[in-house]
Amino acid sequence: MPGMLYFQPVIMGKNRFSLDVYKQDSIRAIDAKVEAQKIAFSPLTFQAVRALLELGLLQKIEDAGDEGITLSELAASSGISEYGVGVLCEMALGMGVLRFSSGSTEGAEHFVLGKTGWMLLEDDLTKANFNFVNDICYEGAFRLIDSVKNGKPEGLQVFGKQWTTIYEALSSLPPREKKSWFDFDHFYSDIAFPEALPIVFAAKPRHLVDIGGNTAKWAVACCRYDPDVQVTIVDLPGQIAVAEKNAAAAGFAQRISTHAGNVLDAATVLPEKPDAVWMSQFLDCFSLHQVTKILRKVHEAATEQTDVYVLEPLWDKQLFEGAAYSLQATSLYFTCMANGNSKMYRYGELVSAIEEAGFSLKTAHHNLGSNAYSLLVFRKR
Repeated sequence: MPGMLYFQPVIMGKNRFSLDVYKQDSIRAIDAKVEAQKIAFSPLTFQAVRALLELGLLQKIEDAGDEGITLSELAASSGISEYGVGVLCEMALGMGVLRFSSGSTEGAEHFVLGKTGWMLLEDDLTKANFNFVNDICYEGAFRLIDSVKNGKPEGLQVFGKQWTTIYEALSSLPPREKKSWFDFDHFYSDIAFPEALPIVFAAKPRHLVDIGGNTAKWAVACCRYDPDVQVTIVDLPGQIAVAEKNAAAAGFAQRISTHAGNVLDAATVLPEKPDAVWMSQFLDCFSLHQVTKILRKVHEAATEQTDVYVLEPLWDKQLFEGAAYSLQATSLYFTCMANGNSKMYRYGELVSAIEEAGFSLKTAHHNLGSNAYSLLVFRKR
């Protein structure tokens, strides 16, 4: 149609992980049985690792270095019985979290940290995931079946029955749980910010609307990157209060404004004619139908020159199978804790839902940051 823009999207960054891995089943039956046992006992093994971490046992074993530490030494230094330390460490051996030192003899084994144990103790990604699952998901996951059947986050009831989504509850979560949620949320998207900023500001937007701006981290990063940009954060009232406080603390109260409202509410109108619209790890909080509904609202506010940026970790655009696994698992959090109807999306299904709202994909930047985020750039047609 005359006057309408169509784009042949530019794809930047390739992924090494292939969906062909799901077409194979080459594991030996005996190894498959081992994997099945790991699944069967996973709630107990998870709690065993939690105990090793919170009781400081893994740290003591790491501190012992290559020589390791005996069961009796570990019990004496921790104040825990040899029985208690023993059952935890024996399970950790089975999981590959610990191993015996090469010089150990029967009856005088020295525990040393395995590579998996090191990841649990020192790797930032693993720590963010582990704490998030423990503090946010673990108890509520028992209601996963109810959540799947009812299309509601039934596990959220562990934090109170007054909430319909976890986003309404964030400002009221206990301190430990709140920290784990935000650490998890920010760990992923924040890593991609340094690579995303030059892409966004190559077009020199003067007014950027940040939908789902959360704690204002992206808005602050924008103001630090470009001295002239004005940012408007759109979010729920509880999050807006946090964003305003953080914007002021960063010295950008005059350049970061706020717009409170629920984007799914028909009464919520978005700021008009922005140069750019930004949504970071936001659309995965909604069903595909809701994604289209939100983007129709963006379409109404945007001009033909407005760039719409969507930053998401797409599980089929990851570099490694383990990263895809983590995202598939995160979808279960959305099912039983967050909202009951969203997930971590695949590239094609998310693009289709956005284009259904009247947009065309202009550019796709993959592999941003160490967590392989995708930055999708759309224009209205």
